[in-house]
Amino acid sequence: MNDTTRKKIVKWFWILIAAPIACLLLALLLVALFAKIPSFEQLEDPDSNLATLLISEDGKVINTYHIENRSYVAFEDLPPYLVEAAIATEDARFHSHSGIDFRGLARVGFKTLLLGDSSQGGGSTITQQLAKTLYPRESVESRFPGARAFKMVIIKLKEWITAVKLERNYTKDEIVTMYLNQIFFGSNAYGIKAAAATFFAKEPKDLTVEEGACLVGMVNKPTRYNPVLNPEQSLARRNHVLKQMRKYDYLTRDEYDSIVRIPIVLSYERQDHNSGLAPYFRDMLRKTMNATKPKRSSYRQEEDYRVDSLAWADDPLYGWLNKNPKPDGTSYNLDRDGLRIYTTIDSRMQQYAEEAVAEHLGGTLQKEFFRDMKYKRNRPFSNDTPQNVIEVLLRQAERWSDRYMGMKKEGFSEEEIRKSFKKPMPMRIFSWDKGYIDTLMTPEDSVKYYKSFLRSAFLAIEPNTGHVKAYVGGPDYRYFKYDNARQGKRQVGSTIKPFLYTLAMQENFTPCSKVVNIPYSFELADTVWTPKSTDKAEYIGRTVTLKWGLTHSSNNISAYLMKRFGPLSMVEMCRRMGIGSYLDPVYSLCVGSCDLNVYEMVAAYNTFPSRGVFSYPILVTRIEDNDGNVLANFSTRKKEAISENTAYLMVNLMQGVVNEGTAGSLKWKYGLQGELAGKTGTTNDQSDGWFIGYTPKLTAGIWVGAEDRQVHFESLALGGGAHMALPIWGIFMKKVYADPTIPIGVEDHFVPPMGWNMDLSCSGSDEDDMTSEATVEDYFN
Repeated sequence: MNDTTRKKIVKWFWILIAAPIACLLLALLLVALFAKIPSFEQLEDPDSNLATLLISEDGKVINTYHIENRSYVAFEDLPPYLVEAAIATEDARFHSHSGIDFRGLARVGFKTLLLGDSSQGGGSTITQQLAKTLYPRESVESRFPGARAFKMVIIKLKEWITAVKLERNYTKDEIVTMYLNQIFFGSNAYGIKAAAATFFAKEPKDLTVEEGACLVGMVNKPTRYNPVLNPEQSLARRNHVLKQMRKYDYLTRDEYDSIVRIPIVLSYERQDHNSGLAPYFRDMLRKTMNATKPKRSSYRQEEDYRVDSLAWADDPLYGWLNKNPKPDGTSYNLDRDGLRIYTTIDSRMQQYAEEAVAEHLGGTLQKEFFRDMKYKRNRPFSNDTPQNVIEVLLRQAERWSDRYMGMKKEGFSEEEIRKSFKKPMPMRIFSWDKGYIDTLMTPEDSVKYYKSFLRSAFLAIEPNTGHVKAYVGGPDYRYFKYDNARQGKRQVGSTIKPFLYTLAMQENFTPCSKVVNIPYSFELADTVWTPKSTDKAEYIGRTVTLKWGLTHSSNNISAYLMKRFGPLSMVEMCRRMGIGSYLDPVYSLCVGSCDLNVYEMVAAYNTFPSRGVFSYPILVTRIEDNDGNVLANFSTRKKEAISENTAYLMVNLMQGVVNEGTAGSLKWKYGLQGELAGKTGTTNDQSDGWFIGYTPKLTAGIWVGAEDRQVHFESLALGGGAHMALPIWGIFMKKVYADPTIPIGVEDHFVPPMGWNMDLSCSGSDEDDMTSEATVEDYFN
């Protein structure tokens, strides 16, 4: 070989081989020196937007706060076949390379680029795919030719360097764990834990081989291989993963032949902000923890400002995110920081509460209301609603809608917006029967349609501890976001009466004390007000017991007690029992003219089975960070509201309502046994139906009504609390009693105070059984 030939070989060697390698090495060096490469701390704890978990008292994850629905799972909680499926499919030489698989790259370059065989995959190792999640593919807008390609080259080089750093500083087990926690599986599921919950309602460790293969198969193209959207393609892809597992001896021939025949069986529920247990509780808790120090200018009522100011001062959970910064001074973020919030919610009771609301509202009551609505001229409003009031309600609802606010922001005139509300368009609307209906409807008609649906609120609290066990704010969170349990306030009707009777018991009356059942009137300036009597004519003018009065919800007896003690004393009693909302000290308070929310009403009633001690409702017992370090503990705050003797007398009074009065259907219709107490409530025109009841171990209350008070049943038989609200309580308690894992049963008893020796056998239904009037002191040893 002469010198000329040798020089040509050397020249072409540098041109074809050495120069590209040198350029690549130089590029890697420049990127490593000057590009922004993640530090070891960033690699170990990347900005992965970990979801905050809401954990029930019985250990279940009931919901999350998240931007990306992602929760971390440790390597030891990953089943071996899941890891093997990922390696066999995505990176067969995972255990032999150091982050970059040059053999795989050569295969891709030759078969994919030159021969057009796309089945060979992309050539990225698992480590590279993990690194890729740190560098999202941002769009590049530039007039410079090749700008996008240049940007992609830089990103790719950064990924390679990051992959090598990962390999040098972490074990293979740690890398594959980070990978499975980081990747996106579609359907808003980030990481293997969220994916297992979304598609199979399982923890990763409980996945079967075929389920794990299905999820691994989705990594490549989450939409194309989504088993919900494309079941046939998903099955084929899953079987490809199983074939890869067989190819690399992770499955035997017999195992493969058996598993590949199994169909994909899903338990799918998209984990978005509309799904999961207790969505209303989740939103209420977020507002509570995010609360800022109250300002008087932000409140219409002085009482509401006072309640929140006391909560800011005394309740450590109220405003916790603003009161407790991180060590670096920044605030915790529920959507990103992966906190673990241990709530007082019992997942079983929460499930039963949501089912009870759906069964009664969706299965019975709404159908009855639609039938009742057929005879109304201005559906869904009652016939006596003035047209101008209807117009105000409809226009107000339109102005609160997303459509109106969006068009207003874009500069449309009022006339243009009104025209758009009268134009039919495709939309998806709520339906109890099917979940939703796709239809053609004007936005104006959709407003009327949604106003025709009855809403509900449910709250269950544990006596003595104040632990909130179940919380339902409406019929369906996806379509009805408003929280009727704590945010909404409605007229309470006769459910206020037990507080008036409590005042009487405190002042030495007993359930057997006698009152003449006649109308009682009150002078109001230039007029006289007499509460309307609801008693049967044969009872008017006769002597009845206080137990009879509460059992039959007699307005006459309530008026007598109000005349005896006065509205200021009744307001004070309500305050002592935890009612914080505005109460106008007027005589009509005795029949429930005030507006209160379910949350404070149930908490107040919980004082009775708690032996006179008011427990502030508690939502959370502990908060931990993502590593399990305890950030805060919470305990019940209590105060003595009434004496134990008074509380026990009230229990006896309210047992009469269930045993012989307006709540009797709990016994004869729903078959509930054991000791129960409670009170129904109905407001003017049947706009609101209430029932709040309790057992020795649980207090629960329900409100049912429409969004507007002008939308209601026309008859008391259908619109009373005993028909609208009480059935939800009955359905719920039947489920609770039937669950042997819940320590609440018919054998539970209300325990009398020590030394108690009072005969409370007078009846709530037959005045002939009444005893002479006596005081509490007469019955103690």
